[in-house]
Amino acid sequence: MVVMGKEEEKQQQEVQEEARVVVQQETTADEEAEAALVHKISGLAAAIAKLPSLSPSPEVNALFTDLVTACIPRSTVDVEHLAPELQRMRAWSTACWRTTSRARVAFVGSGPLPLSSLVLAARHLPAAAFDNYDICGDANDRARRLVSADAALAARMAFRTSDVADVTRDLAGYDVVFLAALVGMAAEEKARVVEHLGKHMAPGAALVVRSAHGARGFLYPVVDPEEIRRGGFDVLAVHHPEGEVINSVIIARKPVPAVDAHAVAGMGHAHAHGAVLSRPCLCCEMEARAHQKMEEVAVEQLPS
Repeated sequence: MVVMGKEEEKQQQEVQEEARVVVQQETTADEEAEAALVHKISGLAAAIAKLPSLSPSPEVNALFTDLVTACIPRSTVDVEHLAPELQRMRAWSTACWRTTSRARVAFVGSGPLPLSSLVLAARHLPAAAFDNYDICGDANDRARRLVSADAALAARMAFRTSDVADVTRDLAGYDVVFLAALVGMAAEEKARVVEHLGKHMAPGAALVVRSAHGARGFLYPVVDPEEIRRGGFDVLAVHHPEGEVINSVIIARKPVPAVDAHAVAGMGHAHAHGAVLSRPCLCCEMEARAHQKMEEVAVEQLPS
């Protein structure tokens, strides 16, 4: 048994007290940061709720930019345990995304187990129609049998056996097109597919391309965002996930000609592409701007 002298015991107590003070200061700092963040988001949510329209405009864009910029950094806030009045504040996000429910979605390269379209259809877009394209008829037959267990879901899920290079006019009818990672394994093949989509998709429609990053490129093809731009799209965001999720995602949009921009913004549900996609595209655009701003701030903070 080791017996400490009075001096050693005093030093240990001082160290413990210093540690306690540090922990208390860190806890207080976290609580203050949480309160400041909730206060800021509450103000932004209130401002968004007062907007007469969520159609793209300088004011709408600025508010959503501020909102996404505030929410992206790491935070200790647990939104599930906020007070009831703050929980009600979160309802704005549901309103923003509600217009996506009638979207027409295409999955190119859906395969025999179309999990992405199944999850989206079942949990996120309960009224949207999904067309799943695969070049393999057997894969589509298996997917149909899988979906047939749910009659309501099967009614919204179509499976088409076709090479996307042979699909032209139908591409103009989709609000969102997902491009699977294994469609176009070589870079030049992927480029041809993206160019084809850029030629035939509707202006304002979104393209979601699966890619890979770093060592995950051993598993799936890496897609250069510049290739998406060359195919005729504006790249809105690039996300490289952490953890067990393998695929990166590139979110892009086919530009709306300048002469049609005002018409698309104001036509509401009269035109499916503008009405259904306006909010998701805006959110993606805000996220891209927020990431760019964070990168600029990080560069400024680097030692010279």
